[in-house]
Amino acid sequence: MVCATASHQQMSCVMKLLLIQHGDFCHGRAMLPLAPFLLRALSSGPRVSRSLRESYQLLQLQLPDEGESSPAQVKEAYLRMAKLYHPDTGAATADQALFARVEEAYRAVLVHQSRLQSRGGSAEEDEDEKMRGAAPQHRHYLSYEGVGLGTPSQRERQYRQFRVDRAVEKALDYRQKEHQTVAAAEEGAVRQRSRQIKLTQAVERLVEDLIQESMSRGDFRNLSGAGKPINKFEHNPYADPMTHNLNRILIDNGYQPPWIVMQRDIREDIAKVREKLEQGRARLSDPSTPREHAQWQRLCGEAGEDLKKLNKTVDNFNLIAPMLSMQMVHFSLEREIARAGKAALQGRRERKREREREWEEQRREREREREKREETKTSKGSGQLGLIARVLSWLK
Repeated sequence: MVCATASHQQMSCVMKLLLIQHGDFCHGRAMLPLAPFLLRALSSGPRVSRSLRESYQLLQLQLPDEGESSPAQVKEAYLRMAKLYHPDTGAATADQALFARVEEAYRAVLVHQSRLQSRGGSAEEDEDEKMRGAAPQHRHYLSYEGVGLGTPSQRERQYRQFRVDRAVEKALDYRQKEHQTVAAAEEGAVRQRSRQIKLTQAVERLVEDLIQESMSRGDFRNLSGAGKPINKFEHNPYADPMTHNLNRILIDNGYQPPWIVMQRDIREDIAKVREKLEQGRARLSDPSTPREHAQWQRLCGEAGEDLKKLNKTVDNFNLIAPMLSMQMVHFSLEREIARAGKAALQGRRERKREREREWEEQRREREREREKREETKTSKGSGQLGLIARVLSWLK
């Protein structure tokens, strides 16, 4: 009702103005057909300019006469048009001039809506202030901190170079600070070292003075260890003195590290296995009998079981060995059998050489005995001839 009354009052005011301006009732009667249009223009609120209508049409929004568009709809329409015409999108429809028109239209629509909302109430005014204060999403990466001139792509390249230069400067500053910190730390270490050296020299001089005074008083005479060598032990410059002394005490009391004990056990066990195989292989004749072959197979099976247990011990040893070069490989039954065969063959050759050597010595012994017997016979014959010669000479 209030709107209708206001519209009637506006129409009557317009009619009166027309009648007063022209001063003729008939002429006013001629202007009556224009009254509805005037009434519609006055009742529709503020007049929308042609440029504002073009802005709404460019953003593909409803005109103010046809309906109201919310700020979210305006923003969505602007972003949609920006994706189509922005020069940095790389799309086929990109157009810098058209995008500039879209941006101007967006600003004009925002200003128009802010004016309309300022009349509506304080709540709408607050939201409009937030809307105007917020920057469009696509403009965030186009600010470039105020760096660069030219087109957006040129500004982007200039901003990238600016960021690189700034990063290089920060890196140089950081390195300079690090160098200064290291230099200060080294200077402090040198000062601390010099103080320690001075203190050590002072203590050494004091100890030397005390030793000389004790020697002059005769305190070192008739000591229990006089004339005996000092019990020195090898010093390890890479180990802490306390750790070195503890290790020396453990060694003196027969302590051995676990990996050394395990290494010794492995060597003893493999020596026993090899000795059994070599003895069993040496008992075989050159062609072996079926019984000997069965005994050899049984002995090889026992050796295989022993080697399996020994290989597990080798794995445990490799886990605790202090250096990689100390680790061991698994023992193979085939290699050990071949080793036993070679050892048996070598033993046979050595026994054969020993027998040949014995036979040669026996032969030489027999020859020496024969030569001795011949010499004895020769000496007996020569003795008898001498006796006969002496008897004949006596008879003569």
